[in-house]
Amino acid sequence: MKRSALTLLSSALFAGLIGCQQTPVKDAHQEVSQQLQQQALQSTLAFDIVESLTVEVGPRLPGSKQDLMAVKWAEDKLNSLGFDKVYKEPVKVPVWQRGEARARVVSPYPQPIVITALGGSVATPAAGISAPIVQFADLAALEQADRQQVEGKIVFIDHRTPRFKTGKGYGQTVGGRSKGAVAAAKKGAVAIVIRSIGTDHDRMAHTGMMRYQEGVTKIPAAAMSAPDADLLGLMLKRDPHVVLQLHMSPTNLGYATSYNVIAEVTGSSKRDEVVLIGAHLDSWDEGTGAIDDGAGVAIVATAGHLISQLPTKPARTVRVVLYAAEEIGLIGGKTYAREHQQELAKHYIAAESDFGAGRIYQIDFNVAADAFHSVQHLTQSMQANGVAAGNNNASGGPDVSMLPGYGVPVASLRQDGSDYFDYHHTPNDTLDKIDPKALAQNVAAYAQFAYLMAQSDIPLRPVDTSK
Repeated sequence: MKRSALTLLSSALFAGLIGCQQTPVKDAHQEVSQQLQQQALQSTLAFDIVESLTVEVGPRLPGSKQDLMAVKWAEDKLNSLGFDKVYKEPVKVPVWQRGEARARVVSPYPQPIVITALGGSVATPAAGISAPIVQFADLAALEQADRQQVEGKIVFIDHRTPRFKTGKGYGQTVGGRSKGAVAAAKKGAVAIVIRSIGTDHDRMAHTGMMRYQEGVTKIPAAAMSAPDADLLGLMLKRDPHVVLQLHMSPTNLGYATSYNVIAEVTGSSKRDEVVLIGAHLDSWDEGTGAIDDGAGVAIVATAGHLISQLPTKPARTVRVVLYAAEEIGLIGGKTYAREHQQELAKHYIAAESDFGAGRIYQIDFNVAADAFHSVQHLTQSMQANGVAAGNNNASGGPDVSMLPGYGVPVASLRQDGSDYFDYHHTPNDTLDKIDPKALAQNVAAYAQFAYLMAQSDIPLRPVDTSK
């Protein structure tokens, strides 16, 4: 919807509301929530935004030139969307370049293997590494293995990621990616390759961050495509003495400055209180970062824009935060929490969109137990958008997951992630994977959530009875 049409529609709604003297305030808030839903569902703005980001910037690895391009893009875009305030805050990020990654079975069945370096991995020697493979079903099996099984070999963790609507299969297997190199190195392995943490059957590998540990030898770490993991498994059934050759050339380049980019709709009567909706601006470098997390950027930016166009601003400030360097360790989220620690007591609630563009089917909260029923009732207008009431066990999303530790209530707007891990961290993370109608449904949910929270009079934090 064009801005002029949106403004006229909002103005008409506002006139109707103030003209109806008998309408209770709470009912008026529900009417505005419903109107925001309709505006979002009729708008293509969110898809236009993610198209702009993926076409004009593309992949945005933290600390890269494209990362700074994305920061500038975000500032310009948010300013164009009519926010009252747009600014950025510096974030120190490690800089890592992928380089090349090649693998080949040397014997007994010579064949190429599709791999990609895991984020943060060191390189192999220039001549590569050739060593026998030792296979483990999962990280736990590797951790329980005898050193003599592993020493001098390339560890192969062959742990399949199951498909779930909630995406919980990722949590079951991702430990092999993040912790596998340390576990393998402690037992004398020379490298590690894992079955990609994904649910697809495409012959492409899924990247993602891995970790080293101080005092433990750093070994090269890679992921292979699911079909290649199947292939290696079948080879090992025929002959347990499979030799793999790896060539990898990633580089760590120290540190650089990136930025959290922030935009605000200033509250009308409680402007020092904040409703935060966020997403992360960075992405891995294999695809164009469309679903992870261009979609989230578009969702929260558009939701904030719709609220900014209301003829009367909500009571609290709605703050849109586009976080830096989520992919490499929630660095932007941690920096925000640290730098804003003194004002977190004024953060009313926070939520983050970082699970693609699948439709939102449920909203969960993490608020005081005695506030949960009231906040469910307050957000009941979201049910018309297909968003059911959920539980009180929300984490809020990666970059806001540390905020409950500071006492900040959070919400999780649950998306259908059935196919999210088909594309996650792969070259296939591209614009065509986004359904514009599903994206618009997400915008509607976030706009309703943020507006209702900004108008809420429910105390969401537990009452301090110690005073």
